Amino acid sequence: MKITRVEAIPFAIPYRKPLRFASGEVTEAAHVLVRVHTDDGLVGVAEAPPRPFTYGETQASIVAAVCGLFAEQLVGLSPLEREQVRVRLARTVGNPTAKAAIDMALWDIIGQSLGVSVTELLGGYGDRMRVAHMVGFAEPAEMVAEAGRVREQYGISTFKVKVGRRPIHLDVAACRALREAMPDAELYIDGNRGWTAAEAARALRAMADLDLLFAEELCPADDVLGRRWLVGQSGIPMYADESVPTPGDVTRELLGGSATGVSIKTARTGFTGSHRVLAQCEGLGVEVVMGNQIDGQLGSLCSLAFGAAFEATSRQAGELSNFLDMADDLLTEPLEIRGGLLRVREAPGLGIDIDASKLAHYRTDRA
Repeated sequence: MKITRVEAIPFAIPYRKPLRFASGEVTEAAHVLVRVHTDDGLVGVAEAPPRPFTYGETQASIVAAVCGLFAEQLVGLSPLEREQVRVRLARTVGNPTAKAAIDMALWDIIGQSLGVSVTELLGGYGDRMRVAHMVGFAEPAEMVAEAGRVREQYGISTFKVKVGRRPIHLDVAACRALREAMPDAELYIDGNRGWTAAEAARALRAMADLDLLFAEELCPADDVLGRRWLVGQSGIPMYADESVPTPGDVTRELLGGSATGVSIKTARTGFTGSHRVLAQCEGLGVEVVMGNQIDGQLGSLCSLAFGAAFEATSRQAGELSNFLDMADDLLTEPLEIRGGLLRVREAPGLGIDIDASKLAHYRTDRA
């Protein structure tokens, strides 16, 4: 079985409401559908979400990288030659989500060819994950209302709260309102690099009684000494996210004392890279969480496939629900969150079936 063609199709689906956070705002899912074709007729599918404010990629740059740089390096290879693919793609720096989508599409093909799910291929630990929901910037009452609606409708009881605003009391008040409204919920915060280390320390002291699970990326990775100082000040674990786009970055942040946990995002490191990140974290004795790159249902399905495959990634609720904020999606069979859980598809590969009519409607490369 050989790779014969690689596609990168840009599409855009609006959000029902903007998602606001310290490093930016998202009003539509302007993503890229990556499809890898083989001479056996199998097609692997994945989704690349551009995040210019995080990794510098845009929708146009992902299409250009996949079609103009990577496709010619893949044609003629077997999907099983994933390490050969990784080495060839690594010759081009950056472009993490473009590379990750190709990697995940290859795993999808391999699973289809063997008649087993990607979760089974990766590790087969379980078939479901608890779901965490991300709550963006808004007035405290609005944030509480959103969390309450999600909890009532989907049974979700873990919430990632976006912080990083100035003055810090805006976010302290929001977190306090959420805790008062849901005393038994699991809450953790994500600053998207919005605060200085001193601001973050003040905020953490002000929220010390809120029983937060952990805090994520409260200040920039370039604040090397500040991040190390903050870890020493914090009474809760400090997770790295945007600062760890590669396995090497993971090693640097953990051994340098700038973080005590890691957010794994398959949209950033694919399945192959995510496995390497997980192994490093287990070897160093730190916890992980399955993060969300503001993914659609396709991206969330990939995160679920990986997260359910391992015991370590299944311990905490995964960020798998941001597609709920999208007005539509591309899957013929939508994901369903029930009782706070999302289950792996019982199908070979990733179990993805793209609705051709929806893709035709939302793709942006045709007049």
